[in-house]
Amino acid sequence: MAKETLLTSEGLAKLENELEDLKTIRRKEVADKIKVAISFGDLSENSEYDEAKNEQAMIEARILQIEAMLKNVKILDSDSLDTETVSLGSRVRVLDTEFDEEETFQIVGSTEANPDQGRISDESPIGKNLLGHRVDDIVAIPVPNGTVTYKILEIMM
Repeated sequence: MAKETLLTSEGLAKLENELEDLKTIRRKEVADKIKVAISFGDLSENSEYDEAKNEQAMIEARILQIEAMLKNVKILDSDSLDTETVSLGSRVRVLDTEFDEEETFQIVGSTEANPDQGRISDESPIGKNLLGHRVDDIVAIPVPNGTVTYKILEIMM
């Protein structure tokens, strides 16, 4: 059985838009590149052709990957979120007790994770350990280079 893909409604829209772009625009662009490369003749030593075929393979693989995710998608219902405990979809403002710095994370499924944007996976060490905690809880989280300790300041939707 395929793994369930957890997405916010925003994440679902992004995936659907990416799929549409790949199918309607990118496929056509790469087909045009292949036609041009074929016009150069001898395919055995045609790097443009090889490059275009590789790009085509990557596009087709991504299309299949997105379609598989969309078949097993579960949308995180923001209406069902509460601000009592950290759960999937929650935005959490925490205090790093060692460095006295505040950070805000949103706990999302691994498909949408983007640490640079503060979106961390529920499967990551930080995401996994924050789940189920409440405001004012202090959470020690084992990370690759030791332990980080956060105090939960606020849970938002």
